[in-house]
Amino acid sequence: MRGSKMKDSKTRFSDRVENYIKYRPHYPREIISVLKQKINLDKKWIIADIGSGTGISSELFIENGNIVYGIEPNDEMRSAAEKYFTGNNNFISIPGSAETTTLKENSMDLVITGQAFHWFDIKKTRDEFIRILKNNCYTVLFWNERKTEGSGFQIDYEIFLRKYCKEYNMVTQKNITSEQFVRFYGSGDYKYEKMNNSQKFNFEGLKGRLQSSSYSPNPDDPVYYEMTEKLFCLFQKHERDGQVSFEYDTEVYYGKIV
Repeated sequence: MRGSKMKDSKTRFSDRVENYIKYRPHYPREIISVLKQKINLDKKWIIADIGSGTGISSELFIENGNIVYGIEPNDEMRSAAEKYFTGNNNFISIPGSAETTTLKENSMDLVITGQAFHWFDIKKTRDEFIRILKNNCYTVLFWNERKTEGSGFQIDYEIFLRKYCKEYNMVTQKNITSEQFVRFYGSGDYKYEKMNNSQKFNFEGLKGRLQSSSYSPNPDDPVYYEMTEKLFCLFQKHERDGQVSFEYDTEVYYGKIV
């Protein structure tokens, strides 16, 4: 790997917050309607959002009327969420991690985590979630998974990432296995839902979306100039009316930890 060791998972987004806020996808509102139907989600539930980042994963639940405790170890990401939800008393920001949330025992009606599960120590996280959840309550894991098949752009972008972003294969949630879900939930009795999501970008947006990813080389990396040139060529090849489309599967897993 170019350079030294991989960055610590709790600090690796510190220099990417601005791009993360501007260019990361939000989540479809369908998540709330699905959870209302499947687990009887109620606006009175108190929710812990673990790895809450800049607040994207908390947003839908706050709009639903829930009080959400945003647990985030990264100072810069947490500050961005606090700024985003300024004046909204339903968002409570707490420095903490999946393994050590600092929340009270048996205090949460629901635990959620969006786009962060692949960073967690599964055993320690499982134990902590059991500790903070009220009896017989659910945990919901969800993220936006960029599609790698379908349009020519999706296929070419995946090839581009594997060539220029050396950490990409090691830090993607694509590496999560069904065995890890079983270890986390304690059985195979978790459910899965999938829905479509998308973004459209001009070139500056596409570049910002790339730079929002923790595995993308920074401007001081020797490969950065060549990578940016190739990204522009990729954009020129696939743009329609000055934009390319990022297509996602929003994946939602829900179950009770037993």
